[in-house]
Amino acid sequence: MNNTWDWKTFDTEHLWHPYSSILNPSPAYPVVGAEGVELILEGGARLIDGMASWWSVIHGYNHPVLNKALHLQIDQFPHVMFGGLCHQPAAELGKRLLDITPESLDHVFFADSGSISVEVALKMAIQCWAGRGYPEKNKILTVRGGYYGDTLAPMSVCDPVNGMHHLFNAILPKQYFVEAPFQGENPESNQDLDLFSEALTTHRASTAAVIIEPLVQGAGGMRIYRADYLRGVAELCKENDVLLILDEIATGFGRTGTLFAAEQAEAEPDILCLGKALTGGTMSLAATLVSNAVAVDICHSEANAFMHGPTFMANPLACAVSSASIDLLLEQDWQSKVLDIEQQLHTQLVACGNLSSVKDVRVKGAIGVVELHKPVEFKSIQDDFVHAGVWIRPFRNLVYIMPPYVITPRQLSQLTETIFSVLKDRLG
Repeated sequence: MNNTWDWKTFDTEHLWHPYSSILNPSPAYPVVGAEGVELILEGGARLIDGMASWWSVIHGYNHPVLNKALHLQIDQFPHVMFGGLCHQPAAELGKRLLDITPESLDHVFFADSGSISVEVALKMAIQCWAGRGYPEKNKILTVRGGYYGDTLAPMSVCDPVNGMHHLFNAILPKQYFVEAPFQGENPESNQDLDLFSEALTTHRASTAAVIIEPLVQGAGGMRIYRADYLRGVAELCKENDVLLILDEIATGFGRTGTLFAAEQAEAEPDILCLGKALTGGTMSLAATLVSNAVAVDICHSEANAFMHGPTFMANPLACAVSSASIDLLLEQDWQSKVLDIEQQLHTQLVACGNLSSVKDVRVKGAIGVVELHKPVEFKSIQDDFVHAGVWIRPFRNLVYIMPPYVITPRQLSQLTETIFSVLKDRLG
């Protein structure tokens, strides 16, 4: 390509970025490199990445262990179809996943992205009940405030009122919703769990599964709730003969302080969705894990097979780097790193609570959230952060960070201090 070609203008005029408008596009800052916890922009400016590229780059950028795994695999073969063929990278990754997830899970279905892993999980639940002779159990029950992805079935279980997908409500499958769990660790009562129990009892005859994000509701509002609520949900699913799907796409691989958030509630799913940090943020891969009982009944349905098969399912390159990422995580004291981040976030973000523009400050593991009373003016506040040398991408009224685990105390301080100073100067 001609070196004089203005690729940035082409990007502005022709490339559609996530959640953006072609009529009035948000600025897109040109990245030419990345290393450790820093993004390198054209011109040499460096930004400390507080987002870990949408929560996935837990080891930082350009990690030599992950790069080596990619190089080794690409020299063998970067991709083959998974229909009728198998390969060692998929088998090795599958074994690792079954070794570190609940014993109740026996089978692994690989897909392209987190949204597709949820799509797969919902289809599995419905097809399972069809195989058991209960095709009328084809609805999903979930809590408000959730977010599960942008494809059709996951959109149907995202928050139907305040979620980003309300424009599509007319064509989405109609699911059951119950009020979101109380935020925080010490609710005044178990009223939220009572409401869940009532809804599940009412709809058990037509409900195939409950889907929920363990302990932290991510892109739906960055809400953090207590472990005993999740424990109660898991128990109620068993009592009412309803499958439990846990979406650990955002919370998996250590983000909340345990390898998987559900461990803090001792909750075991029938179906588990993984993604984001699975590959260490190097490329796209997701997995849906399922119990043997559910898998067998899926295959007892009319189709005699599970009817889903992505073209890039179990991509060898992605599987190889995922195994390397899991090994890299488990071979180090990652829990201490996440605990240190959590303690520093608690200490340093508390100052934001004194600002008149701030409604709430909350922290869970390597997640720090500042909730404002009103939505931010996205473009200008984003520019403020970039000029201060950090990459923080707010949405609606939420300014949050989920940094790589390798971030240093100094780098984390720059993130938290910048959040405080920008909010103070811009909003008071």
